Amino acid sequence: MDMAFPNEQGMYDPANEHDACGVGFVAHIKGQKSHHIIEQGLLILKNIDHRGAVGADALAGDGAGILIQIPDALFRKVTLTQGIVLPPMGDYGVAMCFLPQEAAARAACEEEIERAVRAEKQVVLGWRDVPVNHDMPMSPLIKATEPVIRQLFIGRGNDVLVTDALERKLYIIRKRASHAIRALKLKYGGEYYIPSCSARTINYKGLLLADQVGEYYLDLQDPACISALALVHQRFSTNTFPTWDLAHPFRYIAHNGEINTLRGNVNWIRAREKAISSPVLGKDIDKIWPLIYPGQSDSASFDNALELLVMGGYSLAQAMMMMIPEAWERNDEMDENRRAFYEYHAAMMEPWDGPAAVAFTDGRQIGATLDRNGLRPARYLVTNDDLVVMASESGVLPISEEHINKKNGVCNRAKCS
Repeated sequence: MDMAFPNEQGMYDPANEHDACGVGFVAHIKGQKSHHIIEQGLLILKNIDHRGAVGADALAGDGAGILIQIPDALFRKVTLTQGIVLPPMGDYGVAMCFLPQEAAARAACEEEIERAVRAEKQVVLGWRDVPVNHDMPMSPLIKATEPVIRQLFIGRGNDVLVTDALERKLYIIRKRASHAIRALKLKYGGEYYIPSCSARTINYKGLLLADQVGEYYLDLQDPACISALALVHQRFSTNTFPTWDLAHPFRYIAHNGEINTLRGNVNWIRAREKAISSPVLGKDIDKIWPLIYPGQSDSASFDNALELLVMGGYSLAQAMMMMIPEAWERNDEMDENRRAFYEYHAAMMEPWDGPAAVAFTDGRQIGATLDRNGLRPARYLVTNDDLVVMASESGVLPISEEHINKKNGVCNRAKCS
């Protein structure tokens, strides 16, 4: 889905768009899943609503969302009556789809997605209409652009043996379908977007206010919807034009700030598309180009580049360190091994410089980092019941001091060593 920016005119240039937002996450360090984690994530979202923008219409914001692990128990419960038989967890993925309201365009998009699944020798298990609250107060302007939201369940084919391989196939399916739909040049094709297509994570987001996300998506209210992590974001798009697809989180990241080297970063990737190879992706890598569509936001572009690195075989943490390195060149106090890491990868990729605070997850790990200048704040704490909480500021969850073991790397009294 393309951003709805006006054309360049007078002193206005859409290339200069930028934003600053609110971001946070909560996770159980030992991976214990619960509905409480999702409730805590939504509470963080409500408590950073001051970071987001609201228009003259108080019900029109810049977007918000939550990224969680696949709620397998919920999906098994709701598909039971729909004739969809789900294989074991890790053997299927879910494509969260924003589709056009217009029926013919929607059918064309669904057909191309299914065609991509079958072309990649995976299994179409079935579609599900995502239950949303149409009775909640919503701005007429937002309502007019509301997509039809459906989930496609995709089973692994016989050539896929592990979840990592399925994850790569789902990536190729999404890219392949998106390229095909873009080539159709549908009148309403701009309403198509896939917020997530994964065997590990799912993305519930939209052109919503912070306190509307949990109210709008009924799945998030179900006790069977459980996760060990929740990554949330409330958008403040300064001088930009909010759309459903540009709400965060994206598929891997939620981002507070802006990437001020975006044009150079995107040009770097485009110049090297033909030379990029991956022993993990093999010939499938030819199906992903173009990696970044014209007009995507800095956050979406960053997410696309990070996704390529992870799908190409890099660990999530290594890929983030490659893209947002520390200020290593003149830091005499840095460990020599870490300095060597940054020096080596500097020859492979240009830094994506902020000011930016970026939270990231692949559904197995979750973390956050600041750009080398540290001009966007982020605070975290660890509790004595194994929760880690990170956000744009302190105090996003009501946690009493006696339950906190560590704040921003500093031990609380004698509670940790």
